[in-house]
Amino acid sequence: MTTSRALWLTGKMKAELKPTMIGPLTEGELLVESRFGAISRGTEALVAEGSVPESEHDCMRAPLQDGEFPFPVKYGYAVVGTVKAGAEAPAGQTVFCLHPHQDLFHVPADMAVAVPPDVPASRAVLAANMETALNGIWDANILAGDRVTIVGGGLVGLLAAYLSARIPGTDVTLIDVNSEREALATAFGCHFALPGEAEGSACNSDVVIHASATSEGLATAISVAGFEARIVEMSWFGEGMVNIPLGGRFHSHRLSIVGSQVGHVPAARRARWPLSRRLETALALLADDRLDALISGETAFDDLAASYIRILADPNTLCHRIRYS
Repeated sequence: MTTSRALWLTGKMKAELKPTMIGPLTEGELLVESRFGAISRGTEALVAEGSVPESEHDCMRAPLQDGEFPFPVKYGYAVVGTVKAGAEAPAGQTVFCLHPHQDLFHVPADMAVAVPPDVPASRAVLAANMETALNGIWDANILAGDRVTIVGGGLVGLLAAYLSARIPGTDVTLIDVNSEREALATAFGCHFALPGEAEGSACNSDVVIHASATSEGLATAISVAGFEARIVEMSWFGEGMVNIPLGGRFHSHRLSIVGSQVGHVPAARRARWPLSRRLETALALLADDRLDALISGETAFDDLAASYIRILADPNTLCHRIRYS
């Protein structure tokens, strides 16, 4: 038996590093030593607050989560590590895993995805969020030449803006309350506006993606959508209630609101796109140095328990990276 350490949420807004025993490898497993991890602020903050609705306990489980909602629970889904043992992958290979924050762990070999050689391990921690953004782009059905507005410049919103701007001919605007997001929007080839300041094409958008997780943001999304446009809701509100202005523009413009959630590939692609193919694609899309600007901070794993709640509470957090060694 080998002892590792993992971050556990032991109560509302209470985090601890706890020892975890690892037994011998079984057939089909790999032993992975963590190098980098990432905190997904939106989802992990809701988990830390104990705000996962009881009705969603099963579908919101992380792939390799231990414990049960609300507490105690070992939660998280972004680790980049090195294969140390196992017959199904060469020792020393760098892999991405949807695993909670832990320094050494077993993982089924088919859940460890090789990181492409042109993607640094330190950036590959963005893979889970890139996968979410990619799924949202598919749900939005963005086509060449579309006017696209992203409301909410958090990590997923910025990645959705980045992907949207890579589609030929698109005119993409990012709307956020934080004016400091303008530099990132510009770097990704997008326009930027504060709420209420969007002009021109942004106010007649073919597609709007909402990722601010606020009622005000959703109202802004409705206000900029063009006639019969689609609004894709990418926020997860947990147990929160949302006020939606369904009168006025929503009604007269015959708008649609659709939900996007990363647990399933959109129906039009599902027969050809297993989750493994989508994750491999998300990793390949990270081969761009501009994406390093999305790393908003870094904490050593040894210090994670003491810093975790503060990181979740900071509205400026995009991708907060965990360094294991």
